[in-house]
Amino acid sequence: MPTPGHRSGARPPAVEGSRPLIGDLDRYLFNEGRHFRLYEVLGAHPLGSDDGAGWRFAVWAPDAHAVSVVHDANGWRAGANRLEPQGDSGIWAGVLDDVGAGTRYKYAVEGRRGLQERADPFAFATEVPPRTASVLTRLPHTWTDAEHLGRRVRAQALDAPISVYEVHLGSWRRDAGGASLSYRAIAAPLVEHVSRLGFTHVEFLPVMEHPFYGSWGYQTSSFFAPTARYGPPEDFMDLVDTLHEAGIGVLLDWVPSHFATDAFALGEFDGTHLYEHSDPRRGIHPDWGSYEFNFGRHEVRSFLISSACFWLDRYHADGLRVDAVASMLYLDYSRRSGEWVPNRYGGREDLDAIDFLRQMNDAVHERFPGSLTVAEESTAWGGVTRPTAEGGLGFSLKWDMGWMHDTLTHLQRDPVHRRWHYNELTFRALYANSEHYLLPLSHDEVVHGKGALATKMPGDDWQRRANLRLLYGYQWLLPGKKLLMMGGELATWKEWSHEDELEWHLLDHEAHAGVARFVAHCNRCYRSEPALHVGDAVPEGFQWVEANAPGDGVLAWMRWAHGSANPPVLAAANFTPVPRRWRLGVPESGHWEEILNSDAGEYGGSGVGNPDSVLASDGNFAGWPHSLELVLPPLGIVALRPRRLG
Repeated sequence: MPTPGHRSGARPPAVEGSRPLIGDLDRYLFNEGRHFRLYEVLGAHPLGSDDGAGWRFAVWAPDAHAVSVVHDANGWRAGANRLEPQGDSGIWAGVLDDVGAGTRYKYAVEGRRGLQERADPFAFATEVPPRTASVLTRLPHTWTDAEHLGRRVRAQALDAPISVYEVHLGSWRRDAGGASLSYRAIAAPLVEHVSRLGFTHVEFLPVMEHPFYGSWGYQTSSFFAPTARYGPPEDFMDLVDTLHEAGIGVLLDWVPSHFATDAFALGEFDGTHLYEHSDPRRGIHPDWGSYEFNFGRHEVRSFLISSACFWLDRYHADGLRVDAVASMLYLDYSRRSGEWVPNRYGGREDLDAIDFLRQMNDAVHERFPGSLTVAEESTAWGGVTRPTAEGGLGFSLKWDMGWMHDTLTHLQRDPVHRRWHYNELTFRALYANSEHYLLPLSHDEVVHGKGALATKMPGDDWQRRANLRLLYGYQWLLPGKKLLMMGGELATWKEWSHEDELEWHLLDHEAHAGVARFVAHCNRCYRSEPALHVGDAVPEGFQWVEANAPGDGVLAWMRWAHGSANPPVLAAANFTPVPRRWRLGVPESGHWEEILNSDAGEYGGSGVGNPDSVLASDGNFAGWPHSLELVLPPLGIVALRPRRLG
């Protein structure tokens, strides 16, 4: 029978005179939604350097009648190793002496729905799916990346070059037998490839454990454990460390918007809707059929923000890309009338989610200076990257989904029709400084029948690759950080599949190897030319030079590193297959040299361009004090800078 007057009406009282295993402050902060290192308190932790000292277990299950640990050593018998309630916190805890590292375990939770076995929400390791048990681990690793971490504040500033290579670990490369590479096996070839291409960062699609491989990690079941498919946690630590030693930052895709509905995981954890909303109009995601977190519950906030901090703390991640932010912000996201609940003011904004995102960003940036939080947010929500103190959400960067869709739509058109849709190229300038943007060409654009980037382009194979190089040059020369999904550098013909490795054989063909060399050249220019990154997030970093030539498909702009002696960079693009001579205004006289040309022969182009320096003439032209005449290659883009002596 429930104890009369007890807060949950279900849990027995603590043993009289017993000392709580979870301290008062930890319990208070957890229940207040302000405990951001909860991974040090809940879950399973060794009490000494060897297993003989015992392991402490703690789990949140406020509506449970009883909780015990079932594991390899007790024959998975419920009740054999019972936990005790910790005051009124809803936490159950206990110490076990007969377990050690590598032991498989779960919690046997007795609640309103009877006895259920649940994986540990704070487990640091799991079995390899489809098996579902948690696994005791100590997370051993001796880090060697102090130098990298010491550079992070500067390397990830808004005026620093940030270009991201997006990777799905299971399909980047496979062994001779067709199996995905392990964390350790992928480290060396990934570092070599990313370094050769010149990317500053790698972003991994979610590595957090997920039961269904085909979800790519976006249906998370364990928010504190890397997937065991590719090895144990210490091997993932080694992968991050190896990337850091090579000067490559690591961003992790993180999914706080929804979670897997599998019966062993978080859903209805103690027999009630504990982590998720009880109302299906708020608790079930209409697009994915997954559970949505209850952001208004304090303990859920502690859980999620602790997860965000955990990956930055224990795995030294340099930042998080936060998935599906738009679905969190709007109560009516993908819902029809009558399928959603307005907020207390009658609006469609999820006030709890807004508060959670602000709290999460503040916690991350305060505790891990220089770390990045990147929002995948597809709407016109204002202030995504504005500081929380100024009313914003507090993200470091926001994906510019509008640029991605407008640009791909434009380049998929036959060039003869592009003149009528010139605004697809120029529109971004109207909002480019409303947020701090990252320009993505992500996995979402090369799956589900959308085709590979190269096959989106019109024309024969040569024209498709020319359009692709034009796309990359356009992306790298515009203001904003960069992201490219793996395979884009190979000009793959097949759309991405999580079941197959990339088409590495294409690098044996000069035309495809040329595209990879061009991506590397784009990164070299972006990193070496201050004008191409210093002004990424300020209005002064960009200025139109030509934005009124729709009939000729010509677009040109100047990039600036204002406040420094660094030279500007002129970018000029030709979105038609006809070479053009075009006069453009410039701010300096003298010789301008070509530093990038997507049509160069070494990249598979026709070799049209400006191999010799171009002399700028004096005299006002279109509001500029000087001008020069360029050769613009077909379906190509060029960049030039003034040649300065000294």
